[in-house]
Amino acid sequence: MAGEPDAGMQHDQLLGMLATEQTNPATTNIDHSSPLDIVRLMNDEDAKVAVAVQQELPHIARAIEGTAARLRQGGRLIYMGAGTSGRLGVLDASECPPTFSVSPQLVTGKLAGGEGAFAQASEEAEDSFEAGQHDAEQLHITARDAVVGITASGRTPYVLGAIAYARQQHALTIGLACNKRMPLEEQVDIMIAPETGPEVIAGSTRLKAGTAQKMVLNMLSTGTMILLGKTFQNLMVEVQATNHKLRRRASKIVQLATGLAPEAADELLQVCNGETKTAILSHLAHFTPEQARAHLQAHGNVLRDALATLETK
Repeated sequence: MAGEPDAGMQHDQLLGMLATEQTNPATTNIDHSSPLDIVRLMNDEDAKVAVAVQQELPHIARAIEGTAARLRQGGRLIYMGAGTSGRLGVLDASECPPTFSVSPQLVTGKLAGGEGAFAQASEEAEDSFEAGQHDAEQLHITARDAVVGITASGRTPYVLGAIAYARQQHALTIGLACNKRMPLEEQVDIMIAPETGPEVIAGSTRLKAGTAQKMVLNMLSTGTMILLGKTFQNLMVEVQATNHKLRRRASKIVQLATGLAPEAADELLQVCNGETKTAILSHLAHFTPEQARAHLQAHGNVLRDALATLETK
């Protein structure tokens, strides 16, 4: 297809190079195995995933640092992918608002084939380079954004098209795949490629490759939010308490940060309209809720920074 970065390489030849498409000698006879042996084989293979991700930690750290810098400038973290990889991106994006109280637009995911492809596979949608470009264009990507192309193979046309458009807009481009030396690696600023190897069932990249990508996405979004001050210590201080479980979690966070008893933490949260950081700062600094909100705002809504200024007075 004209304009595609891998246009000079035959599709079948490229697929043949992928470690994720090879047969796994350790599981050749899995169809003759007992249920216990099946899960043992799968567990043995899954144990290799964390090791593969570990090899990519320096690249993941660079991606976190670069993404946080973009978001501080008013940019977004955008995931674009196809199949299982794309669904994992959409999933990670959807979990950021309730976890970190960020706008749904701050971290967003785009899946080849549209929203319907999340529940029902639409794998043919990944084969269009132009569709990736089009979907990226619809997101109005700018130089302040960080765009992550997610593909197990590292050669998916949809993802390559999306990254090509993002590069044209001078966005930070990050690749996430489970094969090295693939076309995506040549197109991105930062490449993250945990080599998970052949799958338990040949070519079923929802298994080890999917697990590795979920681990990396957890690190990427969580690490970025930590750098942006969305946590205090290891506490989820920007949790949106929208149901009973989350209200209990917010109360527990206030208790841990302040030393208050459960009933006192509940009362404080109620006075502070359920705002966890406001409640913590209000108690520790002896502020009214209004004073706590103003002090937080003056320090970028970062609780640690707001408390640090009080310690120096």
